[in-house]
Amino acid sequence: MRTRFALVVGLAWLLGAVPAMAHHSFAAEFDASKEVTLKGTLTKLEWVNPHGWLHINVKGPDGKVESWAVEAGGATALMRAGVRQTDFKPGVELTVQGFLAKNGTNTVAGREVKTADGRNFFLGGQQPGRGAP
Repeated sequence: MRTRFALVVGLAWLLGAVPAMAHHSFAAEFDASKEVTLKGTLTKLEWVNPHGWLHINVKGPDGKVESWAVEAGGATALMRAGVRQTDFKPGVELTVQGFLAKNGTNTVAGREVKTADGRNFFLGGQQPGRGAP
């Protein structure tokens, strides 16, 4: 009986630690000195925790299309800020402001996003000098 109890407690502890290990600080992943503005078309929205993701296709000056991933706050933080999943349908044109990833990938910590019809949304993500909301 003690062995079974220890096993259950151990598994619960491990499962509880997984989300904490997946979280990171802004400074560990992104460069606050490298702000970027991207204009593109939304291809996918991941409405998940601990961070949501907007995936956009951005046409470069040479006409080549690049896929970018924009990290946002989690679903709960976005909803508290008034953002809804229905605000972002695939195919909508977006302008995203944020900070480039340190690892050189097409990844951005999103600060805000603006739709073609003029609506502005705070993405609820982490900001330089602040922790997660």
